[in-house]
Amino acid sequence: MSSEPNQTSPVNPIPPVVVILFLIILLLEARFSLGARGMLGGPEAIGWRSQAQDTYGFSQRIMQWMFANGVYPRDQIARFISYGFVHHNFTHALFAAAMLLALGKFVGDVFSQWATLVLFLVSLAAGALTYGLLSNSNLLLIGAFPGVYGLIGGFTYLMWLKLGQMGAQQYRAFTLIGFLLGIQLIFGLLFGGNSEWLADIGGFVAGFLASFVLSPGGFAKLRAKMRHE
Repeated sequence: MSSEPNQTSPVNPIPPVVVILFLIILLLEARFSLGARGMLGGPEAIGWRSQAQDTYGFSQRIMQWMFANGVYPRDQIARFISYGFVHHNFTHALFAAAMLLALGKFVGDVFSQWATLVLFLVSLAAGALTYGLLSNSNLLLIGAFPGVYGLIGGFTYLMWLKLGQMGAQQYRAFTLIGFLLGIQLIFGLLFGGNSEWLADIGGFVAGFLASFVLSPGGFAKLRAKMRHE
């Protein structure tokens, strides 16, 4: 028997933009981890991670300095995005990359490629801004989680729409973010925490709100609604 020529896979492929972001995070982490173990780059490679954190991590003090002086160097503005690709350690990067892959696939199956990328980057920037405005910590903000939480915001938006179409209670769409924030609270109480959760919340809120525009037909719907008001 011959196979059907138009058979489609029951599993949708992961959107390329999500795969690219995933690989960037893992390849950078592999470089830092191998360098720290002396398996790449020689003796100076041991300091690659700390150098990258100092160069690309988001600094609240630098943001305050820019706002106070009205000076915005490009390399410092870049920190609002670049911090998301540098992590504390291998485990930190692995968890962030895994969540990026899972949530990015869900959102990317509905959103366009560019919209998924913009959602992730906008959420990183919003997370950094939230951290800079509300945190009193002098610690550098690093890691992809604010961008991942932005994808959770996109996921929540899609669930919110679906529940509304089904006539169900739409607040249930916020179950995932509530669960994750609850876990963070518990870990913070048990092991001590820092202010990075503020960036995660900022990323989530930005991702949810941006989805109203970035989702398919979202901008047209928003424009039509504004015209009728």
